[in-house]
Amino acid sequence: MIGKIIINPTEKSAPPRYYAQAQARGDVSIREMAERIQATCTVHKSDVYAVLVALEDVIAEAIQNGEIVRLGELCTLQVSISGKGAMTEEEYTTSLIERTKINFRPGKILSNALSSLNYTKVAVKYPKEETEGEDEEVEKGA
Repeated sequence: MIGKIIINPTEKSAPPRYYAQAQARGDVSIREMAERIQATCTVHKSDVYAVLVALEDVIAEAIQNGEIVRLGELCTLQVSISGKGAMTEEEYTTSLIERTKINFRPGKILSNALSSLNYTKVAVKYPKEETEGEDEEVEKGA
C-alpha cells in the first residue's frame, strides 16, 4: 500500500517521499462477529450477539468504576487523565482535569496478529470529495 506524498517539514527543499499507510478493507460489526463466532462453535448467533452487546455494557461500567479491563490475551483498557496541577492538595479540584482517554494496550493475540501481517501495494483511497452535491470516494492509481 502506498500512502500520500509527504513533504519533510524540516527540509522543504528535499524531494517528497511516499510512505506506507494502512488502508481498511471494510469494518466488522458486532452482528458480523456473532455470525463468524457461530460458525466456529456450537453457540447460536443470537446468544453470541447477546453476550457481545452485554460485554459492551460491562466494559463501559468497569471503565466508569476506574477498573482496568483485561480482555484475556486480547487487550487491556484503562482510563488515563491529564490536566493542570495545583500547588497544594487543598487547592486541587477536579476542574483542573483537562482530558480523559482510554489507554489501549494490545495483548499477545493482537501483538502476534501484527507481527504476521502481509503487506500489499493497493490503490490509494483519498477522502470523500464532494462532486456535484454527492459524496463519493475517489481512488487514485498506485
